[in-house]
Amino acid sequence: MKHLYDCFLGEKRTSVYLARQVDDIIETIKASQKIALWVCDSTTTNFLAVPEINKVVLESGEISKKWDSVEQICAAAVRLRMGRDGVVIGFGGGVVCDIAGFAASMYMRGCSLALVPTTLLAMVDASLGGKTAIDIFGIKNLVGSFYPARHLYLCPPLLSSLPVKEFINGLGEVIKHALLSPDSRLMELLETKKNKILSLDTMVLQELVIASLEVKRRYIESDPREEIGLRAMLNLGHTFAHALETVGNLFSWSHGEAVAWGTVKALQAGVALRVTDEPYAHRAIAVFESYGFDIHHRVKETKRFLEALEGDKKRSGSSIRFVIMQTQGKGTLQHLDQSLIISII
Repeated sequence: MKHLYDCFLGEKRTSVYLARQVDDIIETIKASQKIALWVCDSTTTNFLAVPEINKVVLESGEISKKWDSVEQICAAAVRLRMGRDGVVIGFGGGVVCDIAGFAASMYMRGCSLALVPTTLLAMVDASLGGKTAIDIFGIKNLVGSFYPARHLYLCPPLLSSLPVKEFINGLGEVIKHALLSPDSRLMELLETKKNKILSLDTMVLQELVIASLEVKRRYIESDPREEIGLRAMLNLGHTFAHALETVGNLFSWSHGEAVAWGTVKALQAGVALRVTDEPYAHRAIAVFESYGFDIHHRVKETKRFLEALEGDKKRSGSSIRFVIMQTQGKGTLQHLDQSLIISII
């Protein structure tokens, strides 16, 4: 087990580790002698060799991001007689990490939280930063909290078991991070090592995950609770994406696919406004295309899409804020006219 760094979010600290195998993580948590409750889903439970009494198995997918799942986790914690000094461990993708984090933040007003992301999307997005959430009223991530994990364990070999579609899903967020990076090294990695990335080369994936997460770390440490606008840059593509996911009833599009589409829409809006550097936008769009993302999808239910935008939690007063990139690592928040939105989508 290798300690990579500590990420500081205000007074909260997340210690990030690189593990060679899941068993090393299990042994580390056992050695802490804390009562541990593992949260997984019907897929990841097969990779988790811990007693059933210490495990909550949720249904796989977005359908589990609901109050019932939080109650199920809290009920299991009560059965274990777990106190605030116990630890909830999220072992799975972004959905599991979100639910485990939210439940940990609620249980006894907050118990310890550790995360073991098992998908590329979770490793580079949901695991670091402290955002937890569930979906209610058909609106994605409407209820949640800021609750950083105390420990984050990255285990890149887990990615070798991912279906191709789920792996590509995670690349949507990785490419987004490449656009937000202060330099083009992550973009160059995506361009020059595409074959090794798609063949799930363990060492290249380790490099990819660490580089992508480092971009996110830079933003969240500077603005832990998204209060000064810097962390909001990580929402690049998300306003468009969440509306697309809502129109699809949260199941038609994976999050990474929607983010890829939404990021391209934001780049196109920026070019139309003459805010975004065209060569920068064209390079990014070409990378999205090279990894097979459906960035040319046209929205048929325009009225419903616009209604979903109106419900976006990132709005400011009566305005919906979109992240519009200027060039590498430099972006701005601004309102878009409805006519421009309609022409783009």
